[in-house]
Amino acid sequence: MKRVLLAALGGALLAGAGAATASDALDQLQQRIIEVNRQVSPSVVHIEAAIRANNRGKIVTGSGFLTDPAGVVLTNWHVVDRARKVSVIVPGRTGRYLAEVVGSDKQTDLAVLRLEPRDGDEPFPVPILGDSDTLSVGEWVLAIGNPYGLEGTVSLGIVSGKGRDLKSSQILNAFIQTDAMIDQGSSGGPLLNLRGEVVGVNSRGQGRGIGFTIPINTAKRVTSDLLGEGRIARAYLGVTIQPLDRELAAYWNIPDTHGAVVGSVSRGSPAEAAGLAVGDIITRLDDQAVKAEKDEDLGRFQRKVARMPVGQSVELELLRGGKSRVVLAELSRQPKVVPDEEETDFGFTVQELTEELYRRNRLDRRDGVLVSFVERGSEAAEAAMAKGDMIVELQGRPIRRIEDFRLVLDEVPKGQPFLVRALRGHDTRFMLISPGDGDLQASPEPQAPPSGS
Repeated sequence: MKRVLLAALGGALLAGAGAATASDALDQLQQRIIEVNRQVSPSVVHIEAAIRANNRGKIVTGSGFLTDPAGVVLTNWHVVDRARKVSVIVPGRTGRYLAEVVGSDKQTDLAVLRLEPRDGDEPFPVPILGDSDTLSVGEWVLAIGNPYGLEGTVSLGIVSGKGRDLKSSQILNAFIQTDAMIDQGSSGGPLLNLRGEVVGVNSRGQGRGIGFTIPINTAKRVTSDLLGEGRIARAYLGVTIQPLDRELAAYWNIPDTHGAVVGSVSRGSPAEAAGLAVGDIITRLDDQAVKAEKDEDLGRFQRKVARMPVGQSVELELLRGGKSRVVLAELSRQPKVVPDEEETDFGFTVQELTEELYRRNRLDRRDGVLVSFVERGSEAAEAAMAKGDMIVELQGRPIRRIEDFRLVLDEVPKGQPFLVRALRGHDTRFMLISPGDGDLQASPEPQAPPSGS
């Protein structure tokens, strides 16, 4: 495909200029691609993460690039999520480096690693970080990564679009879309302009010729926060919203209104304190009009709130029952997005209850831990435990948080049965977990093959 584009470019140049001029232009483009790859590829690394989740182990492979001569690497969150060990191959360096996950952020799909130093190491090569805000649709770009384990792979494409929203409540990026190839294993590698500047962090592909990249300006902010505090402090309003499309606006007899419709208000949130209610239409946030006619438009509102300082008061203009009103809300710190987990030796895994899990599972209470996995043939399965059960009591002691669960489970005598009380919908289930009852106890753990990211 790229050869066709270059041939078309050459034809256009030939039509408008002399053959020598057209040939020179193509040679210059080709030499520029070669030069950018030569400059940047030594800083693009291959990452292998040993993951263990739900009683299974696997190796996830991906890419990343160095951002500091001391050995700081930027990659994707999904490459190192749940990693117990991360190793990195640096071009031109012998062996593998062990890496520490300094911090990660699911909502931007970014993670920062630090390589363990070795005696005699020279400073690592780093690329120039550009300005993704100046990137133009139609601009030529290069993607470098390790698709399917093929290290140092380079692909050429253009910027196909900017500000793409992937319709996920847990992703806050306004992605760059490109047709430069982003395949399994390319995740975390750099997207470069023809000046050799990194303009994005490649995140995911979606069919042939459609890839999504995190803007480097977003990555700079996240990297600074993760290296500084180890986490991201995002502001939180505490509502879910849906678009106010034209049909809904017409039905409510407000055809000229733009905004977002409040679908839920979280208990104890700034939105609840400010008096927001289900069905309110948010038409303005401070001095910015809120316009959302389709799902992908909602990301602008979510990103604006998230980037505000925690504790800041914001002014919201609402439409309720056809009447306009203005309320003030003091933004709080966003609750945890990625739940903490505890994998037991009895074939089940539990998660702490985050706000997202509470809403997604339509739960009636917030105290307890949620069963997220039950292994077939395990002791938990023999006791009829099921994914989605909410454990509220263990050995007669209440379980409100995951810390309670860990503490009580640690106190159960080894080899002794223990009683779990759980809620399944509105029903209470008593389950006796008897160590040794599962038929998988003596089976060796299967070794999963490496998988790409």
